[in-house]
Amino acid sequence: MTDFKVLILGAGFGGLEVAAGLSDRFGSSVDITLIDRSDHFVFGFSKLDVMFGKLTAAEVSHQYARIVKPGVKFVQATVRFIDPVARHVVTDGGEFDADVLVVALGSDLDPAATPGLVEDGHEFYTNAGAFAVRDVLEGFEGGRVVIGVTSTPFKCPPAPSETALLVHEFLTARGLREKSEIAVVMPMPAPVPPLPAASEAILAAFAERGIEWHPKRTIQRLDSGAHAVVFDDDSTMTYDLFLGVPQHVAPPVVVDSGLTVDGWIPVNPLTLETSFLGVYAIGDVTSVGTPKAGVFAEGQASIVAEAIAARIESGTSSVEIPRTYDGNGICYMEFGGDTVARVDVTFLTGQAPFGQFDPASSEYSAEKDEFGASRLVRWFGES
Repeated sequence: MTDFKVLILGAGFGGLEVAAGLSDRFGSSVDITLIDRSDHFVFGFSKLDVMFGKLTAAEVSHQYARIVKPGVKFVQATVRFIDPVARHVVTDGGEFDADVLVVALGSDLDPAATPGLVEDGHEFYTNAGAFAVRDVLEGFEGGRVVIGVTSTPFKCPPAPSETALLVHEFLTARGLREKSEIAVVMPMPAPVPPLPAASEAILAAFAERGIEWHPKRTIQRLDSGAHAVVFDDDSTMTYDLFLGVPQHVAPPVVVDSGLTVDGWIPVNPLTLETSFLGVYAIGDVTSVGTPKAGVFAEGQASIVAEAIAARIESGTSSVEIPRTYDGNGICYMEFGGDTVARVDVTFLTGQAPFGQFDPASSEYSAEKDEFGASRLVRWFGES
């Protein structure tokens, strides 16, 4: 069994969960290589903690070098070429072959796809972007803040709304709220379309705090001279500070590999298998039909880990999948005031999404903290 090689590209929620699941089952008897271009992991929700001065970048950065899971080898490298037929991967740190390949490279962000965003706005969806916005907010003296989603799909659908609520809290604490305006602009009809109860709670919170809501608006560009959003109907909205969610795209190396169709990797929604034998894809890089959020990548990863384990134990690539993906995920949403709401939603192929929204409370804030702590223990092997 020691010569069975599993190669995982990307060390986010999905990649880490596959590695942990196989390590827990087989220990060092299986060769698990985990590749990521970064040297550290950051929970998506932690970016907001840094943006609004609650934590530092160092406090939310978890070094991959600390992974002590048996059988798991971490390699910091950038993937340059993927051959899904041969399951051969070239990186700037060497070449790798695998019996099973798992593509979990997430989505890249392309701020330049929206003219003017790079020159006159601030994206807060990358780690670097979010961390830089902390200094921008610290120097902000009040005015009109526009939080805009430039295209769909995008990661973590509640995040723009969370940002608006936290901007309100931030400005209020500094005595700047009365001289400021906050507006949220999205191309969707609701803040969280799959779950009406969550959208209703968000819109109620917006109304209570005087936050403007502008649905079904498509951003064409930013006019840096006028400091204005220009929409597809040529109407405009001025701002003093624009916080943008950039266009999301599959990483170019994935597109070049021939894995994608219409921009993303299609997979069997129950097994996460691609059209290539021995190649799985999970998380944001796929078109599986769930939101692009870490918790869904984690759920998909657990299915893939079980499928790979069954193959290893049977000694054949033709094996019945032990369990199929149920499309369920629980995520947490910041409402300010150290309160957090919980969303439990399920996406099944051919059905409308369904789930439950639990209103914001301090109890769910503590639950969210425990969620993060438990994942670090599981994925990194820390106690």
